[in-house]
Amino acid sequence: MKEQALFIYITDCCYPDLVKAKKQMSKWDCYSPATKHRIELKCRRVHYDTLIIEKPKYEAIINKCKENNDVPIYINSTPKGVYRFNLSNFEPIWETKYLNRTTDFSNRALIPKEIFMLPVNEAEII
Repeated sequence: MKEQALFIYITDCCYPDLVKAKKQMSKWDCYSPATKHRIELKCRRVHYDTLIIEKPKYEAIINKCKENNDVPIYINSTPKGVYRFNLSNFEPIWETKYLNRTTDFSNRALIPKEIFMLPVNEAEII
């Protein structure tokens, strides 16, 4: 699933009022005014039992949600389903791993990234 398809899917199933972030390079992808959910979307080509969120993205959405009294949501699609995490329910334990700089672009050099692994079994399936 691509991110636009995921956006349409969650608009149809969960967030009929969903609006995309105003800035293309925003640290989150969309927002639901009715639920006050500020949402980051991620599409994975492979299913894993834990899903990564990078520290800068996590901190940006958490801080913005604190400013606006919003709920920080992270939604991941994998070949096995769509998983919703309320980031307020987690106390991240950060670890540094060497990962590809980008997934879908030509620069795939390994760089250190601070990440938190979210367990799929603690997500809501949508």
